[in-house]
Parts: sequence; C-alpha cells; structure tokens
Amino acid sequence: MRSLLTLFALLAIALSAPAALSAQDSGDVHQDKKHVRHDRRELRSDRKDIRHDTKDIHQDRRDIRQDVKHGDVKDARQDRQDLRRDRRDIRQDRRDRRQDVRDVRKDRRDLRQDRKDVHQEKKDSSK
Repeated sequence: MRSLLTLFALLAIALSAPAALSAQDSGDVHQDKKHVRHDRRELRSDRKDIRHDTKDIHQDRRDIRQDVKHGDVKDARQDRQDLRRDRRDIRQDRRDRRQDVRDVRKDRRDLRQDRKDVHQEKKDSSK
C-alpha cells in the first residue's frame, strides 16, 4: 500500500512538473539525491563496521584476560595483535564515517541549492 502511494505521488509530481524546467537542473537534483542516498548507505555501513569492531575489541580483551589468567602467553600475544588490528580498523572506520558525514552535508547543501534554482526558474518562467 505504501509503495502504491509513493508511486502515485511520484507520478503526480512528474506529471505536474512544468515544461520550462531545464533538463540540466532536474538532472542536478536527481544526481544530488542519488549522492545523498549513496552517502547515507555508506554511513550505515560505517556504523555497522564500528559496532562490529567494538564487539571484537571487547572480545579480544576478554580473551587476553583469560589467556593471562591461565598462563597461555602465546595465545595472549596473538590476541594482543588481534586487538591492535581491530583498533586500527575502528580508527579507519571512524575516519571514513567523518568523511561520509562531510559528503552528506555537502550533497544536501547542493540538493537544496538545485531545488531553489529549479523553483526560481519555475517562478521566472510563469511571469
């Protein structure tokens, strides 16, 4: 039902779009929407990676404590290396997430500006 309403709304918008709308501006809006969707998808992926790496870090710490408690030095050393690797991964994921947040902001700003331009052109063509 929801997808049917969405389809109807999109169809109504498409049919009511003025002929004066330039192909370039509508293409810009479409492209910016696409960029925003892509960046949001990447943000979700980065958040998921960060959660996963955080769980790995907690597990590695538990394993190290357990290995030290049982006197298993070799396994403790291996778990420490794994812990370092997970920390490096989480730093990289956070860096990626910050960059994706910047990209989303920029793309949203571009989208708003393109919508304003389309609206202004629509207003100018009706005069």
